[in-house]
Amino acid sequence: QVHLVESGGGLVQAGGSLRLSCAASGGTFSSYAMGWFRQAPGKEREFVAAISWSARSTYYADSVKGRFTISRDNAKNTVHLQMNSLKPEDTAVYFCAADVERLSGGSRYIDDYDYWGQGTQVTVSS
Repeated sequence: QVHLVESGGGLVQAGGSLRLSCAASGGTFSSYAMGWFRQAPGKEREFVAAISWSARSTYYADSVKGRFTISRDNAKNTVHLQMNSLKPEDTAVYFCAADVERLSGGSRYIDDYDYWGQGTQVTVSS
């Protein structure tokens, strides 16, 4: 069983930055890929970024490429999402997810993730 807890969300003005963190417990963190997804009100959950277990491979949605950076610290069982140049359309609840069983190596598909955090709210004001 893997437990994920996100933190770092909040209210920020457009153009600002936030750094989200996701702390994992249970399982062997260094062996599974991690992803970030987000869900805005009235919309479906969408892929934001993913990182392989070794951090050698990262993947981004086109909408955040060049602005967001995903990273991980396997010694501390954490994954981060650095978000720069935030836009009002980035407003959403952000979720981290762990691919423990499918071993995708980093996926943009919701069904490839086995465990999810409870989410953290990010609000970007214009």
